Amino acid sequence: MPAISIDLIVDVIDVVIVSFLLFKLFTMMKGTRAVHMFFGLIVLFIMSVAAQWLNLLALNWIISSLKTVWVIAFVIIFQPELRRALAAVGHNRFLSRLVKVQETGVIPEIVRAASRMAEKGVGAIIVLEKDMGLKNYIETGTKVDARVSAELIETIFSHNSPLHDGAVIIQADRMAAAGCILPLTQDQRLSAALGTRHRSAIGLTEESDAIVIVVSEETRAISYATGGKLKRKIDTNTLRTDLLKNFGIVSEEKSAGATSTATS
Repeated sequence: MPAISIDLIVDVIDVVIVSFLLFKLFTMMKGTRAVHMFFGLIVLFIMSVAAQWLNLLALNWIISSLKTVWVIAFVIIFQPELRRALAAVGHNRFLSRLVKVQETGVIPEIVRAASRMAEKGVGAIIVLEKDMGLKNYIETGTKVDARVSAELIETIFSHNSPLHDGAVIIQADRMAAAGCILPLTQDQRLSAALGTRHRSAIGLTEESDAIVIVVSEETRAISYATGGKLKRKIDTNTLRTDLLKNFGIVSEEKSAGATSTATS
């Protein structure tokens, strides 16, 4: 009896784990073109089980012959979703970079540049790298390797600049590259009003832990994306506060207030 109970528990755990993995996979693909292919594979799997159960020899032979092809097709079809899932599994939130974005350096310059470009109606997309490296995307642009400043960001995104169509990627306190190409999101639930910059921002944050700031050329609104979600039409104070929060930086005002309270 104990052996039967243990086997039953193992079977239940097995079913729960598989169900959870299938649910997470479906959640990641929901709203994308891959969801229809996912249901197609499920139908083929059900047909395979039915063919074996009903002893349909011809159908069972065809499906069995395609099993190897199924694995290859699965990897090819769901490559973006699998890449995103593996990146999420491999990411360790406790592993932080040795050099982080500092409030006194990078963040004020980015906020100042975003504010000025919004006022002038200059479109921009600025990527802030966190723990997950963005080397693949940096290599699609032009290497800059310069100290981050509002003036440099504005110059790059000016209409006369050959790099204004791509994204700027910032690593720690340095601007790594400009004119970089980012992946577009495949989420079909997004509003048709969102342009390429906003879709690129969402696409990159679906595959990494980066923060992407977007300045709209048409609406002059500032938005930012993180974790595959877009926060639209924010003011500069909200942008600065959210950036500090995302990078785990205590603002100078709060730090000074805490110090004075402790002293008193």
